[in-house]
Amino acid sequence: MHVAGYEGIGTDEYRRRIRAWALYDWGNSAFATTILAAVLPVYYSRVAGETLASPAVATAYWTAGLSIGLFVVAIVSPILGTISDLRRGKKPLLAVFAGLGVVSTGLLVLVGSGDWLLASLFFVLGRIGFGAANVFYDALLPHVARPEDRDRVSSLGYALGYTGGGLLLAINAAMILFLGEIPGSRLSFLTVAVWWAVFTIPVLRRVPEPPAATGPATGGTVRASFARLGQTFRHLRRYRELLKYLVSFFIYNDGIGTIIGVAAIYGAELGFAATELILALLLVQFVGIPFTLLFGRIPGHGEPGGRPVVLAFVVFNLVALPVVGAFGARTLDADVVGRPGPDFETVDGAVGQGEWSVTDPAFELAGSWEVASGGELEGTRDDYGFTFDPGAELVLVFNGRELEITYSRGPDHGGFLVEIDGEPVLDEDDEPLDAYNRTQRFGETAVVDAGEPGIHTLRIVNAGPVHEDATGYRVGIASVEVLEPTRESSLLAVLGVLAALQGAGALFAFAFGRILFSGVARALDTKRTVLLALAVYSAVAVWGFFLDTVLEFWFIAWMVAMVQGGSQALSRSLYAAMSPTSMSGEFFGLFSIMEKASAILGPFVFAGAVILFDSSRPAVLMVVAFFGVGGYLLTRVDVEEGKRVADEADRLGRA
Repeated sequence: MHVAGYEGIGTDEYRRRIRAWALYDWGNSAFATTILAAVLPVYYSRVAGETLASPAVATAYWTAGLSIGLFVVAIVSPILGTISDLRRGKKPLLAVFAGLGVVSTGLLVLVGSGDWLLASLFFVLGRIGFGAANVFYDALLPHVARPEDRDRVSSLGYALGYTGGGLLLAINAAMILFLGEIPGSRLSFLTVAVWWAVFTIPVLRRVPEPPAATGPATGGTVRASFARLGQTFRHLRRYRELLKYLVSFFIYNDGIGTIIGVAAIYGAELGFAATELILALLLVQFVGIPFTLLFGRIPGHGEPGGRPVVLAFVVFNLVALPVVGAFGARTLDADVVGRPGPDFETVDGAVGQGEWSVTDPAFELAGSWEVASGGELEGTRDDYGFTFDPGAELVLVFNGRELEITYSRGPDHGGFLVEIDGEPVLDEDDEPLDAYNRTQRFGETAVVDAGEPGIHTLRIVNAGPVHEDATGYRVGIASVEVLEPTRESSLLAVLGVLAALQGAGALFAFAFGRILFSGVARALDTKRTVLLALAVYSAVAVWGFFLDTVLEFWFIAWMVAMVQGGSQALSRSLYAAMSPTSMSGEFFGLFSIMEKASAILGPFVFAGAVILFDSSRPAVLMVVAFFGVGGYLLTRVDVEEGKRVADEADRLGRA
């Protein structure tokens, strides 16, 4: 009995099956980009969670839903994986859970204002479908690709995932821009469901279902799956090298997940503009496509071929990016590379950098409550902040450029105008900001920009009722914060330096790659290539500690793009190589547990370091420990012994 789907088929059919398998990554990655990362989190906070007490509460509910989904997938993955081995159920279970994800994602189109509970339900079900379907998708890899092709095929899947997920995200962003936030977002959820469903069809049609490992024991499949899973846990010592690899993967993948998860918020903390952060994330998404394919070709068999050229290009970037980035950040003009300016201080009666509560005496030194147009000032301090009637205004003299205003919304709220130096800054048409909401909501924020740093005057005016359903015209201002100096940079100049550096790297690789790196390329197997990726990640974490310019942020983003997809793809194929093919569902269920659990420890350690040091810089540096410990444990894994044990288990299964 054969256990792999690639035996005895022609070259053309073999390639078609590989393409069909990889296209599923193209389809389901739309859920990761649009639903998990970009559109739904914002929609959940602003629209579905509009009736919650604050944006912070919405974030907490969103995080709780994410945790529930991860927990359920981690619990059921090994059980369902074992069932799929016993009952030839990989494709049926893939179809069931992909269907659950598709339907749940599509139903998000029904979520409107205040429907946070409905949104949470559909999101959790979609997250379960997404995570569980990936277990059976990954388990098909050793049945689709020959051992010598698994690195390349796994990398192809990740590369297509970057492409498909990024392409649909760009389409969805355009829909939101042109159709508006609410209709554009709801339509985006529907496009993800259709996209995911369409690109699931090839793997279900083209890839054959692998044969069952054994028949179910007496008592049925479920009882047999629990018995076999228990037997595997009892005999994990037999798979000692695989177990060692799982531990190392758990640790270094924690570091990778932390780098990915905190990149945007770390950049925001350092004062990088939202546009720069979004563009840098898109850079990682699309630049990761070719690098994932290239990284998948570094491990090889026999003659190195073009592998030394690829290796030379990666090594060149590993050295040149930090050197040129650090040098350019300190020598080029500040408004080119995005060096921060000096902090804003309190001068000449103008409040400086920091948060100023309306109940703070220091605030009232530079701020005042005044009456406009003959109105009466009857402001009160309460849970809303400071509330005042139509005709009253708040005036604040400040030294800086950008301000963050924290205010409340509610059924008895009206609207307010915001001006800086007499010019409206929230709406070019001088329309008031509508603070009406069906339920009371605190902690809303609005950022206003004076355009240039210096001494400015902020004016907030109660504009009276602006919503037909409002029961009053209250305006509640809790605080005004003078933000840190805005970084000025030239994106074209930064990208120009980066492009020139990549051109130099390509010339170096083609000119000296085969001369300098042929011997190293012969020695680089899958494990050593993963270690190379961890070295790049370690450099990213160390550089992140010193990061202080936009130029460096883009260079770091490029380094992450080089290794993010490749490291994950090769980790998957390395695990497949040491797992019994006949038990791929069960073992990839265990792999799923480690993958999900590794999303917990890293962020927890990072958050603890931030609390301890009151800064994210030491926390970023501490991530190096995950790469160091995980990489060291990976060096102790005997991959050939792990493959031998897996092959022996397959032979015993066939016997």
